[in-house]
Amino acid sequence: MNFDLDFLPQRTHKPRVSGLNMVMDKGLSTRQLEDMLSVAAEYVDVLKFGFGTSMISPNIKEKIALLKLADIPFYFGGTLFEAFVVRNEFDRYVDLLHKFEVPYVEVSDGSLEMPHEAKCRYISELADKGFTVWSEVGSKDAEKILPPYIWIQLMKAELQAGSSMLIAESRESGTVGIYRGTGEVRSGLVEEILHSVPREKILWEAPQKPQQVWFIKLLDQNVNLGNIAPNDIIPLETLRLGLRGDTFSEFLPEGMETVYME
Repeated sequence: MNFDLDFLPQRTHKPRVSGLNMVMDKGLSTRQLEDMLSVAAEYVDVLKFGFGTSMISPNIKEKIALLKLADIPFYFGGTLFEAFVVRNEFDRYVDLLHKFEVPYVEVSDGSLEMPHEAKCRYISELADKGFTVWSEVGSKDAEKILPPYIWIQLMKAELQAGSSMLIAESRESGTVGIYRGTGEVRSGLVEEILHSVPREKILWEAPQKPQQVWFIKLLDQNVNLGNIAPNDIIPLETLRLGLRGDTFSEFLPEGMETVYME
C-alpha cells in the first residue's frame, strides 16, 4: 500500500490459501512479463501458460526463470495435457513437466471425451509423482450443459483422487461452463456447488469484470479467481478492496454510504 485508508477489507497475504489470483498468459513476451511482475507480482499467486501456448511461445525458459525469481508457481494449460493424452503420450507429457520443472499440473477433459475414472487416475498418478494437481471441471462445449448434481459428483471424486484445487470451467471468454453464453453467471449452479464443496477448494474462472464483481459480492474479497488477464490484475485487486465503483459500498460499515457536509 502506498498510503493508509480505514475500513478496507482484510486481504490474505502470499503464500495465500484463499483469495488466489490465477493469471493467464496467452503469449506474453519476456519484456511484457517483466513489466507485469514489476507492478503486480504481489497479486499473482499462480500463472497459467494458456491452452497450448507453452509449445510455441518464444522464450518460454526465460519466462519460467522470471517466475521462479518472483517465487510464482506456474503450469501449462489443461488443453496441452489433453493433446498429449489423446495421442497416448502421457509419459512424454510427464517428461516435459520434469524438463521444465513445472510445479503445478492441470488435468482437464474439456476438449476430449474421457471416462471420469480415467481422469481421476491421471490426477492420482500425477499427485503421486509429487506435482500439485489442479483439475478443471466442466466442458468447453457451450452445448454441453451439466446439471448441478453431476458437477458436485465430479468435483468430489477429483478431490478424493488427489486434486488440490478444482477449477470451474469458463474458457478464456467466460461464456461456457459456469456461465451462460452471454457471460451471465449460472447462479443456481454456483450456489448448489457451494453447498457441497468447500469454497477454498474451488477456483472460479472469471475473465470478465462483471463476473469478478459477482463472485466478490457473493463470497467476499478472498474468493479464488482465475483466467485473469495480465492487465486486469491491479483492477481486480481494487475490486477486492472496495476501491472501485462496482464494490465501493460492499465493505463499508453500515450507514457510511452517505456522507453529509457539516
